[in-house]
Amino acid sequence: MRAHDIEKLVSVGRPTISRDGSFAVYATSRPSVEANRNVGRLFRAELGSGETRPLTRGVADSSPRLSPDDTRVAFVRGDAKDKPQLWIVEAGGGEPVQVTDAPLGIRSFAWSPDGSRLAFTAPVPERGRYGTVEGLDASSEAPRRITGVRWHANGAGYIGDRPAHVFVVAAPDLSAEPSVAPAPAVRPEGDTPPRRAVVQHEAVQLTQGSASYAGVVFTADGAEILTVPDELEPAVRDLRTPLVAVRVDGGEVREVVSRDAGLSISEVAVAPDGVIALRASELRESPVDFVAASDALWILDAGGPRRLTDPDTSDLGEVGSHITAVGEDFLVQNRTRGRVELLRVSRTGAIESLLDGDVEVNGHAASDGGAIVASVAYPHSFGELVDLAGGVVTELGSALRDTGIAAPQEVEISARDGYPVHGWVAKPEGEGPFPVILQIHGGPYAQYGIHPFDETQVLVDAGYAVAYCNPRGSAGYGRAHGRSIRQAMGTLDYTDIIDFFDGVLAADASLDAERVGVMGGSYGGYMTAWVIAHDHRFAGAIVERGFLDPVSFQGTSDIGSFFGDEYVGLHADDMARQSPLEVVGQVTTPTLVLHSELDFRCPLEQATRYYSALKRQGTDAEMLIFPGEDHELTRGGQPRHRVERFAAVLDWWNRRLPV
Repeated sequence: MRAHDIEKLVSVGRPTISRDGSFAVYATSRPSVEANRNVGRLFRAELGSGETRPLTRGVADSSPRLSPDDTRVAFVRGDAKDKPQLWIVEAGGGEPVQVTDAPLGIRSFAWSPDGSRLAFTAPVPERGRYGTVEGLDASSEAPRRITGVRWHANGAGYIGDRPAHVFVVAAPDLSAEPSVAPAPAVRPEGDTPPRRAVVQHEAVQLTQGSASYAGVVFTADGAEILTVPDELEPAVRDLRTPLVAVRVDGGEVREVVSRDAGLSISEVAVAPDGVIALRASELRESPVDFVAASDALWILDAGGPRRLTDPDTSDLGEVGSHITAVGEDFLVQNRTRGRVELLRVSRTGAIESLLDGDVEVNGHAASDGGAIVASVAYPHSFGELVDLAGGVVTELGSALRDTGIAAPQEVEISARDGYPVHGWVAKPEGEGPFPVILQIHGGPYAQYGIHPFDETQVLVDAGYAVAYCNPRGSAGYGRAHGRSIRQAMGTLDYTDIIDFFDGVLAADASLDAERVGVMGGSYGGYMTAWVIAHDHRFAGAIVERGFLDPVSFQGTSDIGSFFGDEYVGLHADDMARQSPLEVVGQVTTPTLVLHSELDFRCPLEQATRYYSALKRQGTDAEMLIFPGEDHELTRGGQPRHRVERFAAVLDWWNRRLPV
């Protein structure tokens, strides 16, 4: 796989299925270097025959949801200003109709049970900001007064002056005449020409105030909308979230689950019989005790939330995870040992695995009769639509396979204390010996998986073997595994990574133990900086978007109000003991520092201070900064920047660790 082959990384989003199980609708997405953005559209798959056909021809259509009567599909598409708006198209195809005209676009949405209207959330900008006044650009806006502990978010920027509120809008009549722009005409003085109506119905805002609302789902009777409010804290961070119900007619708000329940709610779903299910983590020790606080499935009984899955052994919190009601049961995704399996959970807590093995389930949907479809990644494909009764429906990974995907070898190595460390080694074709690059994932509570990983595959194509693992601190191996490095970063995680690396080098003669490099991003950037301060065998290192100084991170990161507090502690000695910047003086390895200009998760100052320290002490170092990008550059950045990043990475290794 070459850098430009990221265009062949076709993913399949969460599908939607008709009530009778006869067809499904799904969206694909892929990076386009020419368009310099992700592109995609909606497809319809007939589940009996397996026939698929395009349903829309938008630039980046996404998030399809069938109406309750299966006649229409609501989805998200950019408007004339490229703001994500809600659109509706007939389920058989046709010309989509725009439903919303939110100034900053919409976020989540849901159909009402009778299909007559839709609820959605959308940021509401403060007057005078974000283009609400013609000709007033961002540099000329009034100053922002900050009084709480949060004010920005990675990928979003300032958040306090554009809270997301809940709206409801009538579904448009797809057979109605389209609106037309009025022709120019001489009008009487003072007569304002009519404006073209972009949408058929104006949306009604149901919530007010400074809180933002995340997610919307109608109650079974359609009278209320369930949503999760997020109020910016004035003094102390609190990750606990309440659940509220907003009355559709009138906007009255009532509390369904209080903050005192101690849950951080990620998602809400409603079963056909009205039972409310939650995907949430339990904050056991404090309101910010988030380390390895795995998501579990809960339902609301008369006595409050009741947990159905065990967060100590399973984790439903993989990015993109969600709940699907199927009869009286629920479908959820569980991440485990580099995989994401599909589980069916009953209300008694009984669990059945429906899809496991070498799969990563990204989304799912179920019909009234129990037919199930899922979007799934495999070791040979970034995304396919699967009918659990009929097999794989699509063939989207064929172009990627044609580029030459190296099949990683799964390995388990015993660490020095006997603990099993699970990971993989990917190698080029041939006998070697190959130079070896140690890759370290971010998180730390995340996992390397089995899907085709462009970071690894591009290096293998260039002639490098790549070793990577899920050390203690990672997700997918139970709560104890994830919490083992809490306020002990750079200890067990470091020895797990090094022992895994030593183990695979010793076990495989095709790996050249004398020619090695190390690289990682985010927490992986942290650990790369930690490794090269304590192990000097590496010919080079790449420290990318790293968490490098816990002290300044507190006041600059969008998660600085709690992340470092929990992972490294608050005492100055504890922070210093776990800080890569404190041991930068021990680094002699040539180091490339990669970072993005708009990274608010691990802010740019983390990189510039680390790079400056390397240069000041005479360590061979370079820095590459990407404009306009945030913490998600390698996953969702501009495709041209992603290709340019790969070019820089390969250039660095060609100079420091030539094949």
